[in-house]
Amino acid sequence: MKKLRRTMLFMPGNNPGMLQNASILGADSVILDLEDAVSLTEKDSARILVREAIKVLDYSKVELVVRVNPLDTEYGLKDIDTIARVKPDSLMIPKATEEQIQIIDNTLSKIESEEGFEQGIIKLIPIVETAYGLENVYSIINSSKRIVAVLLGAEDLTSDFGIKRTKEGEEIFYARNRVSTACRAARVDAIDTPFTDTNDYEGLAKDTAKAKSVGFTGKASINPRQIDTIHSVFAPTEHDIKHSLRVLEARDEAKEKGLGVFSLDGKMVDAPIINRATTIVELAKMLGLI
Repeated sequence: MKKLRRTMLFMPGNNPGMLQNASILGADSVILDLEDAVSLTEKDSARILVREAIKVLDYSKVELVVRVNPLDTEYGLKDIDTIARVKPDSLMIPKATEEQIQIIDNTLSKIESEEGFEQGIIKLIPIVETAYGLENVYSIINSSKRIVAVLLGAEDLTSDFGIKRTKEGEEIFYARNRVSTACRAARVDAIDTPFTDTNDYEGLAKDTAKAKSVGFTGKASINPRQIDTIHSVFAPTEHDIKHSLRVLEARDEAKEKGLGVFSLDGKMVDAPIINRATTIVELAKMLGLI
């Protein structure tokens, strides 16, 4: 089964203490941020700090992602050239377009060749945070085989639309559906936007459940205290696990009897139900729940 990305934790790239602790906070992925978390006067020093952190610290227990600056700034290509040479798992690309992704893909191929890395080893995670990105998300995903996930950036997206961002999130209902659908069609992970009130755990749980209900596979977080709540929402319930195991057991019994279709608890069981049960059981095994 593919890598878990239930939580992707943003950590400022200019804070040595946070960089040192990032890998032990429980997130599936950590995002060392060179963009929003870093002021213009600290861009160059943060880039070097992140590079050195990757060199000397152990991030082997998490997926290591670095959010670079946009390609249309003076910092974007510098970030990519510096950080790619220490081989993070992925680069996160703000305000991504197809053309930019292709440029970055080619740049990474050149760096991988120069450094002796396996071709394609560095993955990409574009951020959909503009009207253009939202309208063209499926095309963006298919602009590079390096893409493994997409992050929905609701703060910048609503700013681009000139609308208010709310806790209830009704204003991003369409965006969530469009991004999750494109990701599902392309078979990559869909990562939901962060919930910015770090003290509202009930609101976080509701917002995460809403994202999960429309197909998101994970959620970004901006505080380690959010991780457990997000994980609890994305974990299968005990009832789901038990039912899924019963479905798979009944499937095996039906196969032995030569039956293509069978019922369980008076309900017909078909391929989609079996596939869902298989996914739940595989996830439960990955999480050590069975």
